[in-house]
Amino acid sequence: MPSTVSISRRVVLQGAGAALIMSPLTGRAAASVSAPNFGKLARLTAFFDHEVAARKLPGAVALIQQHGKPVYLQCFGWRTASRRHPMTPDTIFALHSMTKPITSVAAMMLIDQGRLALHDPLAKYIPAFARVKVGIETTRHGKPVLKLVAPDRPVTIEDLLRHTSGITYEYIGGELIMAAYQQAHLFAGRFDNAEFAERIARLPLARQPGKLWRYGHSTDVLGRVIEIVSGEPLYGFLKQRLFDPLGMTSTSFVPRTEAERARMAAVFPADTVLADSERQRRAHPEWQSGGGGLLSTVTDYARFAQMLLEGGALDGRRYLSPAAFKAMTTDQIGPGSGVERDYFYFPGDGFGYGYGLAVRVEPGEARPPAPGSIGELKWDSGSGTYFGVDPKLDMIYILMQQTETERGRVVPMFKKLVYDVFAVSD
Repeated sequence: MPSTVSISRRVVLQGAGAALIMSPLTGRAAASVSAPNFGKLARLTAFFDHEVAARKLPGAVALIQQHGKPVYLQCFGWRTASRRHPMTPDTIFALHSMTKPITSVAAMMLIDQGRLALHDPLAKYIPAFARVKVGIETTRHGKPVLKLVAPDRPVTIEDLLRHTSGITYEYIGGELIMAAYQQAHLFAGRFDNAEFAERIARLPLARQPGKLWRYGHSTDVLGRVIEIVSGEPLYGFLKQRLFDPLGMTSTSFVPRTEAERARMAAVFPADTVLADSERQRRAHPEWQSGGGGLLSTVTDYARFAQMLLEGGALDGRRYLSPAAFKAMTTDQIGPGSGVERDYFYFPGDGFGYGYGLAVRVEPGEARPPAPGSIGELKWDSGSGTYFGVDPKLDMIYILMQQTETERGRVVPMFKKLVYDVFAVSD
């Protein structure tokens, strides 16, 4: 079999070389395999070809990279809803929550330098959080009310990193907390990270700090902390410390040129939740959202993911110390942490959560277990973007797409088909 095969739709297939891989969920040595199964890679292609032909997706880009080299890179469908511009490897996607791991790495870099500490109170950097209250939903005279009480302890930087701050999203939580967020008009007018953090600080926490994993604007507030500690806008810090050294030349918060705007992936207008979210994001170019604002390409994000695969270093340059990387990729909300899991626990079955990343800690309750390896890292987004880092297979895999309506179905199938490629047998 030739080492590289290309076909007209920009598939790149490379032999992975002889390797001893580990049984995905036990960690025990499995049979030696010489290369990914190319027939099963064809199944991955067929799946996305069908999704595009059925107009479930405008388009997508999928990448599997093993031993630092692409095994599979395929572009499907169209960059624009009009189906006039084919998807390409340099297509730019709104990352939404796949921004969070990048912002979290940036914070860990400051912790490495001793300029920030996990147990620092958030109010040390943003004084308004010294006055924050916890909202407890109760009743008074038979009517539901939100009782405000003092927090048991301050919100810390660690709480922001592991989503235990009590800061939520306006669509997650009890009815009165959601109402408080919605009535605050967080996205009204023009605002930057400084103003946004002040707006969040005026809202009640959904739970006592450190008690519950709950998704929310924690990483947006963390982005503001990075600005205060570094003395730079968030993008300036990310560009200098991560994007430029890693060669992530197309990653930013807003398109910087007409050429970049032309490379943006579109959303189907009928995908109303994502279309509305994207309009809101574009309406606030001044807001550098550390929780969901970055734009990037599959090849750019692969540089970031490969750095994580290599333990916080890439091409001879170290971004995170071994200790910081270990802390970031260790379950910080597991047994003994005192942290409960929200109903909306997005890491999913079998996964714990470190500092900005989900980490696989057990097979999980599903039978058969979901595909993957103990120790794999991952995160995804509401727009359907997804990435995984599998140290046992020395592999990263990334899906770039823009869909809210189909992501719950497409992402699990993508992951299954990726792991099928490396299965010893059918």
